Formats: sequence, structure tokens, C-alpha cells
Amino acid sequence: MAHKKGVGSSKNGRESHSKRLGVKIFGGQLAMSGNIIIRQRGTVHNPGLNVGMGKDHTLFALKDGIVVFKKTKSDKSYVSILPFNVEVPTEEVKNVEVPVEETQE
Repeated sequence: MAHKKGVGSSKNGRESHSKRLGVKIFGGQLAMSGNIIIRQRGTVHNPGLNVGMGKDHTLFALKDGIVVFKKTKSDKSYVSILPFNVEVPTEEVKNVEVPVEETQE
């Protein structure tokens, strides 16, 4: 006696899960070091300045900064990070005294 149902619909239902590809951080937005910028299949977008590429072609930030997308004449897309130029240690910020002007009444 067979233990399987005799209906053909039991062979269905093996669709793959979505891979959630695409741009995660858009141009002009802040990216922290290590953040994923784009998940892609193949090199649709190429890594530029301060951007690394993983073995599955995922682009990620190597430094903190602003994400910039550029296209070349050959229609290739490059993603770069423009780093912040100003770095102030937190100890110096805590010890700064702000002058207060006294108003005369």
C-alpha cells in the first residue's frame, strides 16, 4: 500500500527564497566603515575610492563618509566613499570652554 498522496500538487512548493539584492545605501547618504552599500550578482557597480568588494560582488564601505555614484564614458558605474576630513578627539571636545558674553542692561 502506497504511503504517498496520489495528487500531483505535492511536487510543487520548492521555490527559492528571495536574495534581497540591490542598493542598501544610496548616493549622498552616510556610510560607516563596514556597511554594505550594494548587494549584486556580477559587477553591475564597480568599487571606487574607499569601497571594497566581497567574493559575492557585494560592495562595502572601507571608511566612514558619504556615498557617491559615478558613471564613466564607457557607461560603467563606480561607487566611492568621500571620507570626512575633520576628525576631533573626544577628549579635546570635552575640555573646550565656550566664552559667554555678558549683556549690559
